[in-house]
Amino acid sequence: MKKNVVLLDYGSGNLRSAQRALEHVGADVTVTADQNLALSADGMLVPGVGAYSACMRGLRKVRGDYLIDMRLAGGRPVLGICVGMQVMFAEGTEPRLTPGCDQWPGTVDKLHAEILPHMGWNTVEVPAGTEMFAGLPADERFYFVHSYGARSWDLDTSDGKTIPPLVSWAQHEDDRFVAAVENGPLWATQFHPEKSGEAGLQLLRNWVETL
Repeated sequence: MKKNVVLLDYGSGNLRSAQRALEHVGADVTVTADQNLALSADGMLVPGVGAYSACMRGLRKVRGDYLIDMRLAGGRPVLGICVGMQVMFAEGTEPRLTPGCDQWPGTVDKLHAEILPHMGWNTVEVPAGTEMFAGLPADERFYFVHSYGARSWDLDTSDGKTIPPLVSWAQHEDDRFVAAVENGPLWATQFHPEKSGEAGLQLLRNWVETL
């Protein structure tokens, strides 16, 4: 039986290419902001294109921050892509300081690089034990387009009760930033898997298989 995925429609994101990619890997996709459908779906994908502040404004308009909270509280999977990953952090500075969904501590800030945006194909440093990148070679490349990123990882797991998330990294010029996170039911990527060819499809397939 196909897994049902809601592609959250809040006015930001490349919805059609994400929808096609998810359908290609076997998901039944509904593009909607309907709260009941978003809460009951097997998985919810949060896209994001543009400035952090605009994405948060759109998310709040459809109560997307609430939907993310409620799904994760019940252990129900969420996948954030590009700015859809960035908004999972506490705050972002594009174009002004804006509170985010605060699933993770930290600030999404402008990359320290001469050439921006960081646009094109890049490799990712992947940790051991990853499910997200299962079946992919270590030197696989993914498609990025962004000028801002999470340049540190500040989640404290020293209490011994919190399972440390698996954090992947990438580098643009001399600046290192978070490329992907696997944190229980919350997965997210700074790159665009739906624009990353067969490698991106394999990553989305891995996610759908966890639903």
